[in-house]
Amino acid sequence: MKILLTNDDGIYARGLAALYEALSEEADCLIVAPEIEQSAVGHAITLFRPLMVRSAAKGGKFLGYAVCGTPADCVKIGIRELAGPTPDLVVSGINRGANCGNNLIYSGTVSAATEAAMMGVTALAVSLDTHEEADFSFAARVALRLVRHLAASPPPPGAAFNVNVPFLPENEVRGIRPVRQGRSRTIETFEKRMDPRGNVYYWMSGEKATGAHDIETDIGALAAGYVTVTPIHYDLTRYGLLDAMKNLAAVPL
Repeated sequence: MKILLTNDDGIYARGLAALYEALSEEADCLIVAPEIEQSAVGHAITLFRPLMVRSAAKGGKFLGYAVCGTPADCVKIGIRELAGPTPDLVVSGINRGANCGNNLIYSGTVSAATEAAMMGVTALAVSLDTHEEADFSFAARVALRLVRHLAASPPPPGAAFNVNVPFLPENEVRGIRPVRQGRSRTIETFEKRMDPRGNVYYWMSGEKATGAHDIETDIGALAAGYVTVTPIHYDLTRYGLLDAMKNLAAVPL
């Protein structure tokens, strides 16, 4: 099996290193990741400047390809130019911080997986529910188990899955739970500040409004101690409104 690995925390992130270590036991893994952190860039791609790609090393050994671009850029150029034959799977992560609810729209980690799906390659986005400098080894083993499952029971081509791992001792994790995406969002606030030259700037912060009580969602199941797995898709159509809009065809232009 050939796996393309990427992330949005940058090519030297510890979560990506843990993922490579675990998955390399059973697959031929190639890292193609952003040169610097690209958190919350969503599905942005680079159009108006060249994509610079360099070989990256760690400890004197080849690590992978560092791309001066976004996670979606990394997947595009990784599949089309750098990986050789099309990889069997793209795995993005391990992200520092959960990607649940409405955060999926902003997440570079998740967007790398949906980009792979758009290109017809099955993908996983994997996140650990902490922003601390944590041990990613358990989350990496979870990713390995899911990769094995996908190899044994292949989904339709271009399937993508969003995975969140609770930040708990391994013996306290309650299992793997397939769930739907929740509806949490961050209620943003902006702190007004002034720099030494008298220029006004704003620092965004806020708090999450969550639905942690609903165990059938990624938010609730993760809070209850489950590894969550959500099948995701890039089709943004709201199908429930299509029938109600049919009368638009009679509106004159």
